[in-house]
Amino acid sequence: MAVAASTESMPLARLPQTNSLSAVRTWIYILAALVIAMVAVGGATRLTGSGLSITEWKPVTGAIPPLTEQAWTAEFEKYQQIPQYELMNKGMTLSEFKFIYAWEWGHRQLGRLIGLVFFIPLAWFWARGAIRGRLALTLLGIGALGGLQGAVGWIMVASGLEPGMTAVAPIKLALHLTIASLILACLVWVAAGLNPRPDPIRKVHVGAGPAVLVGLVMLQIVLGGLVAGSKAGFTYNTWPLMDGAVVPPASALFAVSPWIENFVDNVVLVQFNHRLVAYGIVAIAVWHAWTARRESAGSRYAGRATALAGLTLAQMVLGIVTLLLVVPLWAGLAHQVFAMVVLAMAVVHARVSRP
Repeated sequence: MAVAASTESMPLARLPQTNSLSAVRTWIYILAALVIAMVAVGGATRLTGSGLSITEWKPVTGAIPPLTEQAWTAEFEKYQQIPQYELMNKGMTLSEFKFIYAWEWGHRQLGRLIGLVFFIPLAWFWARGAIRGRLALTLLGIGALGGLQGAVGWIMVASGLEPGMTAVAPIKLALHLTIASLILACLVWVAAGLNPRPDPIRKVHVGAGPAVLVGLVMLQIVLGGLVAGSKAGFTYNTWPLMDGAVVPPASALFAVSPWIENFVDNVVLVQFNHRLVAYGIVAIAVWHAWTARRESAGSRYAGRATALAGLTLAQMVLGIVTLLLVVPLWAGLAHQVFAMVVLAMAVVHARVSRP
């Protein structure tokens, strides 16, 4: 994000016209919305157990789903060869397979759509001179991240096709979610930096609060990916206690050897870390909002800080509800999507608050 373009950094004579900048900003925000939709569909794919239904990676020809009963049977036979079918879904009907296949195909198709919505307008804006220099390089970097995300997605799926595996590796799922979040953060950072109206902050000392919150929200998303990948949300479904204690005993937190693997493979520590960081984010966000309102009451800066504190608190409550209800589909998806909303708000606040 540090390399993101800013209208303030370009010489006035070389700035594209305001209308062009507005169009570019709108396009980037549309991309950000599509990334959030991609995260939502990815979450549904995971929660419905659909992620391994397509056993091959065909970036081009894979855009066409099976169109005949013979083609569907061939795809189903490929799925029947993987451990997930043998160990979890043996006896599944073709109709049931079509349901999980549709989720995974939709997820991949949305990724292709994002690629088209990114590169076609990028070429058009570039040809018209609306994108140039540092902004162009930044957007190309985001495009490269998108390509990396596609490759990591297949590596993640491939991890679930290995002998004895019935789901993808937690750390690879967390990496996939993290890159998606990083792409979203970069897009929002760039778009917010293209705002032609600077934010008057009334001589407020901004400090490190906005940047710290962005970093903590990103960390929490990584931890959430580990919770999702290890299915830690389906255990210890009580709050505020975990198995009758505020802090589980060390013997439970570090039951796996070597100890470092507990941070990925031990559902007790994985869930406990997610809880702890959530408390920290809410506390820091509330403190930041209180400080902003005390030093600059009525300013946009204070308003954004207050809104961000409210969003973090709402997200924590939603996480608790999701845990207590043992991760129903609607709650799991809402919690995952709302995390992206919190991240986007934190990034906008950090970007616009820069002196």
